[in-house]
Amino acid sequence: MTAFQRFRQIALAIILTWGWKRALLAMACGALSVLALAPFNFFPVLFITFPVMVWLIDGAGAGRYGGVPAAALTGYCFGLGYFVPGLYWIGIAFFVDADVFAWLTPFAVLGLPAYLSIFTAIGFALARLLWTKDATRILALAASLTIGEWLRGHVLTGFPWNAFGYALSEPLALAQTSSLIGQWGMTFLAVAIFASPAVLIDRTRDRKPAWRVPAAALALLVVMGIFGAIRMSLHPTTMVAGAKLRLMQPNLQQDLKFNYSAKAEVMKKYLALSDRASGPQSSGVSAATILIWPESAFPFFLTREADVMAEIADLLPKGTVLITGSVRAPDLPPGTPVTRAYNSIYVIDHDGSVLAVYDKLHLVPFGEYLPYQNILEKLGLEQLTRMRGGFIPGTVRHVLPVPSAPPALPLICYEAIFPGEIGTRDERPGWMVNLTNDGWFGISTGPYQHLEQARMRAIELGLPLVRSANTGISAVIDPVGRTVASLGLGIEGILDANLPTAIPPTIYARVGDIPAAMLVALAVILAVRRRVAKRHP
Repeated sequence: MTAFQRFRQIALAIILTWGWKRALLAMACGALSVLALAPFNFFPVLFITFPVMVWLIDGAGAGRYGGVPAAALTGYCFGLGYFVPGLYWIGIAFFVDADVFAWLTPFAVLGLPAYLSIFTAIGFALARLLWTKDATRILALAASLTIGEWLRGHVLTGFPWNAFGYALSEPLALAQTSSLIGQWGMTFLAVAIFASPAVLIDRTRDRKPAWRVPAAALALLVVMGIFGAIRMSLHPTTMVAGAKLRLMQPNLQQDLKFNYSAKAEVMKKYLALSDRASGPQSSGVSAATILIWPESAFPFFLTREADVMAEIADLLPKGTVLITGSVRAPDLPPGTPVTRAYNSIYVIDHDGSVLAVYDKLHLVPFGEYLPYQNILEKLGLEQLTRMRGGFIPGTVRHVLPVPSAPPALPLICYEAIFPGEIGTRDERPGWMVNLTNDGWFGISTGPYQHLEQARMRAIELGLPLVRSANTGISAVIDPVGRTVASLGLGIEGILDANLPTAIPPTIYARVGDIPAAMLVALAVILAVRRRVAKRHP
């Protein structure tokens, strides 16, 4: 028996798999697919797991109603296998305040994947509706899963974490294609490319293996790599004149970040760390023009603490500004108790005056607010931040003026994972500043995934990204995704770097998701035409 015959025999066995074996196989493929994501970035594994997806959908045709329910169940099992190990780190957050939230850990670790898998099931079911018996089914699967992933990124505020397109974020040359088609276009290409070996079991008219489709997929990968290498060579890293960054990574434990009694301890650490010399040639904070602290840096309302504002003013030399996260109280009459607040970014001048404020728009469900907040609070539930009433969402995304630097586009925490939402039509910023607190998730794969997704926004828009994280990973990234400087996970320290210069707006920055939508529409049209042609030869 030849190697190809063995390969075809394995594929046919997968197609004929049914019942609990099919479910376990789908889950196992989903779990293995996580290896394509950060921090592993081993995308070749998808050349194994995605063809199995195709064969499982092939076999679903033996079920009722055209195999659509069987395909949906297979997709759901694949999703569970993908999301549970991919998002296990969410459970770590429930041990920050273990006495209150630890009992919810199983619901988070299993409940969120159970919900997200619905969209993978939708993708598989739609693919089965468009299914053909030839290579067109690869395009049907790519289009259908892209639609499912897009829905996952938008329904009920959306959660597009670990979209399949992130498998193409490493090597960096491959990621450059996102500047043309964005994350949803990358998801389409990832599915189409990695699923292509499945058609090797198909027979052409001359009874030879259908090698042309996987060969074309490999050629497309090569073309993407060449395009990326050329794009990176055309845009070497250049720096904004006179803009000197200093990122402070305190590696502060979560119980201190939300404990008002730790106010003095927190400020002492911030002030000392911010002015620490980073080497023989460093003069501390006086060498920086922009000092950056992470998200929700203080266990208090910053601008209501006059002594803290005075300490910040004493720290900042003339010509230096502070960009920091902080919880912000709404404007209320004097003496009114604060029951809700904003998660905000402040730009503070050297004299302690507030130059600009941005309020987070995209709040984290169950972390910063509860769906049906009033009802669930009456039942005794509360979000992880324990802000009674939940945080208040901001009203508009706007650039922040920053002295000695171009205007900055502010992103708080996971706002950086939403492609297409972070652009501004009024004024193109010169860079993105992402303040986050990944300390919720400990030393896990979560912060690496978060950084990888934020970096893709830089490539998509052609804007440098400056990321300050409480426990890491803090980084300065240029507009094609190269890491200029970084500070690792779980490290206390400061990071000095220059601010990279933006490049001209990318195609994606100009037209958004239109190219991705065209790819999906074309694939659907081809699949539908093929099905119609088969029914009416």
